[in-house]
Amino acid sequence: MRDTRMVLGAPIDALSWDEAIRRITSWAAMPEGRYVCLCNVHSVVTASRDAEFMAAVRGADLCAPDGAPVAWALRWLGVAAQQRINGPDLMWKYLAAAEHLGQKVFFYGSTDSTLKALRTVLARQFPHLQIAGMHAPPFRQLTESEQQQEIERLNQSGAGLIFIGLGCPKQEKWMAAHGCQIQAVLVGVGAAFDYHAGTLKRAPAWMQRHGLEWLYRLAREPRRLFRRYAVTNTLFMVGFFRQMLQQARASHNTDRNA
Repeated sequence: MRDTRMVLGAPIDALSWDEAIRRITSWAAMPEGRYVCLCNVHSVVTASRDAEFMAAVRGADLCAPDGAPVAWALRWLGVAAQQRINGPDLMWKYLAAAEHLGQKVFFYGSTDSTLKALRTVLARQFPHLQIAGMHAPPFRQLTESEQQQEIERLNQSGAGLIFIGLGCPKQEKWMAAHGCQIQAVLVGVGAAFDYHAGTLKRAPAWMQRHGLEWLYRLAREPRRLFRRYAVTNTLFMVGFFRQMLQQARASHNTDRNA
């Protein structure tokens, strides 16, 4: 039974790390077509302005609060102990569980060089992990025939879980469009492949704990990320303030009419 809270119209699951890993490993053991979205400020704001993306988020079997502000929003909405369930850590925690349970995993996305580096890291960290395959699809739009070949590749791999590293919002729309054709759990993890492969440096742990990972990324790539963070962070704060105001008014009217 899902326990969700609406954040700017997106249904975000309230759950712990243990619950998230337990739910995903149980699905991967079946396996059956499901998909998981990890929602940070950028994805929640994008969903509020992109109907196709919102449909993808709402169609997911699990939408975890990736991004400290989204986790904080759930706390404001009554989930007092909500933690941030972020992509890179979710991937790492699941891989440890998959190695123990003997579940096969596939990595789809990023680049050939990143996947090669990632395979080296995984061989060292999880020597008994069953890797069903790794594949970096072309960055261009695939033809219908090519897309079908990709789906067949994933299904024939025997993987119970497939990590999708295509970036937001492309990976969420891809999972929504093709998830029903793939007999595995799809988890969109954005740049997690690059972080664990060492091709992209992650923020120090203390910045992650205090919700400042975005600031670290902005400092490293100011030209590319300034507009994204300036716009999306502002839209998120304004949008969530309005949401809380509307909920307060609705609650007041309910009490007055009781």
